[in-house]
Amino acid sequence: MASSQEYLDFILKQLQGLGQEISFRKMMGEYLLYYRGRLFGGIYDNRLLLKSVQPALDFFENPVYEFPYPGAKPMLRIKEVEDASFLCSLIDAAYPTLPAPKKKK
Repeated sequence: MASSQEYLDFILKQLQGLGQEISFRKMMGEYLLYYRGRLFGGIYDNRLLLKSVQPALDFFENPVYEFPYPGAKPMLRIKEVEDASFLCSLIDAAYPTLPAPKKKK
């Protein structure tokens, strides 16, 4: 099942507090999400999933992991999508530990 444009628009609206530094790329019906050029997660089957980095894990007492697709590494499921300030704080905290984008050849 592919994610909907409406869910993407909702998540992007929730992340407006991070400014214009949020971007996305559509891939095979899902959406990869970037902050300041670094991949931090994605929208898979209308679920917001983040890379499992320690600063993000510190926000949760009992983190929930889900697979974005069969064969993928588990990612952190974010259910608190209604709380824009929480989302922005979470992603901003995770940013320093996210891998830098690979240089194109």
